Amino acid sequence: MNKTFKMKIKTIIIEDEEAARVLLKNYLTAFDDLELVAEFSDGFSGLKAINELKPDLVFLDIQMPKLTGFEVLELAEHKPVIIFTTAFDQYAIKAFEANATDYLLKPFSRERFSNAVNKAKERINSNSKDDNKIRSVLRAIDEKPEIIDRIAVRSGTKIHVIPSDEIIYLEADGDYVKIHTKEGSFLKEKTMKYFETHLDPKNFIRIHRSYIANVSSIQRLDYYDKENYVAVLKNNERLKVSNSGYKLLREALNL
Repeated sequence: MNKTFKMKIKTIIIEDEEAARVLLKNYLTAFDDLELVAEFSDGFSGLKAINELKPDLVFLDIQMPKLTGFEVLELAEHKPVIIFTTAFDQYAIKAFEANATDYLLKPFSRERFSNAVNKAKERINSNSKDDNKIRSVLRAIDEKPEIIDRIAVRSGTKIHVIPSDEIIYLEADGDYVKIHTKEGSFLKEKTMKYFETHLDPKNFIRIHRSYIANVSSIQRLDYYDKENYVAVLKNNERLKVSNSGYKLLREALNL
């Protein structure tokens, strides 16, 4: 007599709080069809596991020190179903609810956990993808009015976290932004507008539609022609400066 074996749902926990990991594992024991294959306390390890183990379901903390949950999602090549776990975050919760994305607000009950898991199981078993929902959440989070002090990028199989003070300048490059540092250049799938509004305006200035410069990297302004200027950087690179950028630079450099 033939028997049909149903594949278990491969599950990963990425959560930096030990108490939360213990609680998640405890609640997971009620679901025989979920198989916990790994758990991680930091985003770097979790991201690597998502791409290598290709789980069906991930419980993903948002506030983590090395890589945030949102940075993990941005950089992940494999796209599992996600249940976010978070302490109260007004912007994140609004983004989740607007895009029908499941989240667990700490501390969460067994009943709330079960509801989230059952919804996730329905999506997994119906082969429906969360990609568009996740992209919409990330776009909404990008609108959060906060100054960033680092940028996480993927270069091949490596992940780099670039402190903002190590950025020399940013350059528009099609659908990407090229981030120039002393260590080299890295591409990020964001807009110049995003970086213009999220990098500290005291340190970074949109000097041209194609460039955002770290003020500390500028050596001088040189007259070019017809009232056009170029910014000469300390590494001797030269960047075009627009009229509006020139005014902002004069103020920043006290010229």
